Amino acid sequence: MALGKRRSEQQEMWVATTSLPKSEGHVFYRKLNEVLAEAGFDRWVEKKCRPYYHDHLGRPSIPPGVYFRMLLVGYFEGIGSQRGIAWRCGDSLSLRDFLGIPLVEETPDHSSLTRVRDRLPLEVHTAVFQWVLKLAAEKGLLRGKTVAVDATTLEANAAMKTIVRRDTGEDWNDYLRRLLQEREGVENPTDEDLRRFDRQRKDKRVSNGEWMSPTDQDSRIGKMKDGRTHLMYKAENVIDLESEVVLAAPIYPGDQGDADTLVDSVMEAQTNLWDAKIDTEIKEAVADKGYHATATLELADSLNVRTYIPERKPKGKRKWKNVSADARRAFINNRRRTRGARSKRLQRKRSERVERSFAHMCDTGGARRSWLRGIEKVQKRYLIAAVARNLGLVLRKVFGIGTPRGLQAAGGVVCSVYPLWIHINGFLRRRGADRSLTDAFGVAFTTAA
Repeated sequence: MALGKRRSEQQEMWVATTSLPKSEGHVFYRKLNEVLAEAGFDRWVEKKCRPYYHDHLGRPSIPPGVYFRMLLVGYFEGIGSQRGIAWRCGDSLSLRDFLGIPLVEETPDHSSLTRVRDRLPLEVHTAVFQWVLKLAAEKGLLRGKTVAVDATTLEANAAMKTIVRRDTGEDWNDYLRRLLQEREGVENPTDEDLRRFDRQRKDKRVSNGEWMSPTDQDSRIGKMKDGRTHLMYKAENVIDLESEVVLAAPIYPGDQGDADTLVDSVMEAQTNLWDAKIDTEIKEAVADKGYHATATLELADSLNVRTYIPERKPKGKRKWKNVSADARRAFINNRRRTRGARSKRLQRKRSERVERSFAHMCDTGGARRSWLRGIEKVQKRYLIAAVARNLGLVLRKVFGIGTPRGLQAAGGVVCSVYPLWIHINGFLRRRGADRSLTDAFGVAFTTAA
């Protein structure tokens, strides 16, 4: 064999399409395309998006199926930003094959994703989410009777150092200058004076009623899961406790309490089921003690939803003065249910399965840090992360693997234990074992791997 030498780059003037490199594609993405094609996703979503485009004026946009597939790539590849998604799709031959874009064409730019996202309203993204719910029901995944609810925080695309006061529009330094002038009479304080004054004063707490972000006014100041104070949103997942399918994934302002949004999220999940033509009614809701409030229990009971929500530790004896009989009955019934063995089983499932959905969507799925501004835009992106999560469960049902990395991990296990099988097979042959025995052992070994 002769030594190959790297030559300087020189583009060919004409290249036949038959000479272009082709990819066999990724097995996972091929299977995902098969599932979408079998259900007629592209024709359905094009028909759904047609009212938001002109019939003949302007150049054709990127197909809606390509737009949604690129957002799915963001989840499955763990990429949060649209720039990263666009670069990854342009760099990978297997992802080009998944999107249906040949090498002679450019993959969509990140600005194209922005234009399509701004053009398509939240209703279209919700319809895609409901379409996948219907697909999951057709594959036998949905139960829907018992749901689990929990919330997490999403980091907003805004910085704490840019916050301004709602009443005067002052930023932090201007606010300090005014305080220093009012309290100590300093007319033109230096930056060192401001820092020293800020260290010494005690009333340094900031509230959402007084401060806001000028770049993302829907975000709220709060503590993230890792303890940092940041501008954030609240994401709440409602999942089917048996199949782990996400039934609703609403986004709320970061200062909304858990007890204030529980019933709204459960009713949104029920609406998604009905709009997807799924004849299932939610009967039970399981949540942690952060969702416990008498008004919430009464409202859920009036909607015929049984709650399994443990109580917070009371500070003293509970007083029932000025509390309606319906609220007291809902409170006592919830207490009775949570003390039973069924409640303990449901709570164990909830703590495992809802947290798993957050781990997949936010941590490995790239949705923990939002790169968009405005609650509606954040809601669109988070909904598609929930779509990808549910599609992964469908693929796990029909194919056995729910993510591309899961398929790679399974292949790695087989590759790691294959030398062991070679050693065992040789040992059996040397011992004079019958060939049918070694073949049967090989089939059993391959199936287990």
